Amino acid sequence: MDIKIFVASAVHVQYAEEICRQYALSASDRGTGIATRTPEYVSNKMEKGDSVIALDGETLVGFCYIEGFEEKKYVSNSGLIVVPDYRGHGIAMQIKQKVFALARDKYPKSKVFGITTSSAVMKINSSLGYIPVTYSELTRDEGFWKGCASCSNYEILKSKEYKMCMCTAMLAPSKEEMKVDLTDQIIVPEHEEK
Repeated sequence: MDIKIFVASAVHVQYAEEICRQYALSASDRGTGIATRTPEYVSNKMEKGDSVIALDGETLVGFCYIEGFEEKKYVSNSGLIVVPDYRGHGIAMQIKQKVFALARDKYPKSKVFGITTSSAVMKINSSLGYIPVTYSELTRDEGFWKGCASCSNYEILKSKEYKMCMCTAMLAPSKEEMKVDLTDQIIVPEHEEK
């Protein structure tokens, strides 16, 4: 394997249909909610530089994208997919690291969030600094929640007034919020034993 992970661009739109096919297969295999995306939507994310793609030569390995809400107050990391033949090699972690860095570099004032039913994604998110939160701490932008409409759990989300569902919500502070002088946090005892 010679896997490379890139910020996607217009040169990668040829993979949009395969990415959407992988989303559909994953949703079917897992029996859990994965929102449907169209090739046009995925292509748009690539053309804007708002996504990350993993390739093994010319073969699709994985994908993830970002999207801003409430005038970029929040940015979601969404649509993580790794093709089954490539799972179990740490590729999801590498993709999430790259897309997390992309979100924070493009939108340093934005809180980064995601929702997932995957325990593996929860572990990755935790390692990146996300914490589990209630849905009330996420964007209220209807555009984000409309993206859930194709999920098999959407009726649960609607019945709970978009305040809870089967997914776990996770939130990371903005890049600017993370700028902390660590020396301010070091506690030196007054009387150290020698």
